[in-house]
Amino acid sequence: MIAGYATPEGTKQYRDRFELQCGEEHFQKAGPLYWSSVGLGTYLGNADDDTDDLVYQSIVNCVNAGINVIDSAINYRGERGERCVGRALEELIGQQAVHRNEVIVCSKGGFLPQSLGVEWFQEQYGTGEEPAISLDDLVADCHCMHPLYLQDQLERSRRNLGLETIDIYYVHNPETQLGNVPQEVFWERLEKAFAFLEQAVTEGKIRAYGLATWNALRLPPGQAKHLSLERAKKIARSVTESGADHFQYVQLPFNLMMREAVGRPTQPLNGKNTSAVVAARELGLIPVVSGSIAQGKLEPLSEEQRHLFGDAPFNDLQRALQFTRSTPGIATALVGMKRLNHIEENLAVCREEPMDGAQFKAVFQSL
Repeated sequence: MIAGYATPEGTKQYRDRFELQCGEEHFQKAGPLYWSSVGLGTYLGNADDDTDDLVYQSIVNCVNAGINVIDSAINYRGERGERCVGRALEELIGQQAVHRNEVIVCSKGGFLPQSLGVEWFQEQYGTGEEPAISLDDLVADCHCMHPLYLQDQLERSRRNLGLETIDIYYVHNPETQLGNVPQEVFWERLEKAFAFLEQAVTEGKIRAYGLATWNALRLPPGQAKHLSLERAKKIARSVTESGADHFQYVQLPFNLMMREAVGRPTQPLNGKNTSAVVAARELGLIPVVSGSIAQGKLEPLSEEQRHLFGDAPFNDLQRALQFTRSTPGIATALVGMKRLNHIEENLAVCREEPMDGAQFKAVFQSL
C-alpha cells in the first residue's frame, strides 16, 4: 500500500503549483492543511464497470487540475467508489503527477456495503454463545458502530484505497441509530467508536476522524435525529488520557436549498444555541460541506438572484457551487462529477474568486 498522508508542507506545495492556474483564493488553510475550495465526491452512480471508468478518470482529471480533496465511503457503489480512488491514486502517484502528502483522502464507515449484507454480518459476528457483536448492534439492518465492525471496515477501506493511512475517517451518518436505540445506548456506542478511532490514529491507520452526517446537525434539539456536537466533543476528549483528541472534522450538507448548517441555531453550545458551522469552529472542528449543489436538483434562480452573483458567466448549477464554496468557515465544498463537461464547469467556478461575506449574505437572504 502507498505510504504517507496529507501534510501541511505537501498540501501547500500542491497549492503553490496550482495557485496561478486556479486563482489565489481557490485554496485555503483549514487546520494544518491547505484545501481546494471544491472537493471531489464519489457517491452517486451505478455499480458497474462503465461508471468505475468515469469515476477513475474524473479523479485523475480533477487532481491534475487543482482539486486535492477526495471523499469516499466503503458503501459507495458497493466498495467500487473507494476502489476507483485507489486505482486513480496509484496511477497519479506512480507517475509522480502528485505526491501522497499533497492529497487529502477521506472515507467513512458504519453502513453495511451492498457488497456484503445482513447475512454476512450474522455469519461474521452473530455466531457463538456470547458473540462480541450481535444483530442487536446492527440498526435498521444497515448500520453498526461497534469497534470490531469498524475495525473490519477500516481495513477493507485501506485495502480498497491502497493507502497505509487515510487522512480523515468519518463515522458515517451516526444519526441512523438515533431514534432506533435509546439515547444513552447511542452515546455509549459513539464513545466506544471514538476510542477505537483514537487507537487507529495511534497505529497510523488514520490521521484524524469525524462525523459525516445528513440530518443530525441540521435538526434542532428535541428532534429524534438531533446530535449535539458539544457532547460528542466531550466524549472524544474523555477517551484519551491527555484530552488531546483527534475528533477534528464534521461533514454536513449545505446548499441553496438546504441552508440549516448556517441559518438555523441547531447546536447547544455554552448554554446557547448556534448554527452547526459556528458550533463546529468554536469546538475546534473543521466543517466539510456535502451536497453542494443538491445533486443537481435545485430550483431555478430568479433573475434578481442571478444578478447578485455578479458578472461571471455561470449557469445556475455553477452559481450554486459558487455559493456553497464561499460559505464562511468551511474547508471545502464536495461535489460529484464524472462527465468531462461537468468537471470543466466546476473548474471554471474554481478559477473565480469566492464571494465575499457581503455578497454571500445578500444571496443567502434572497433565498
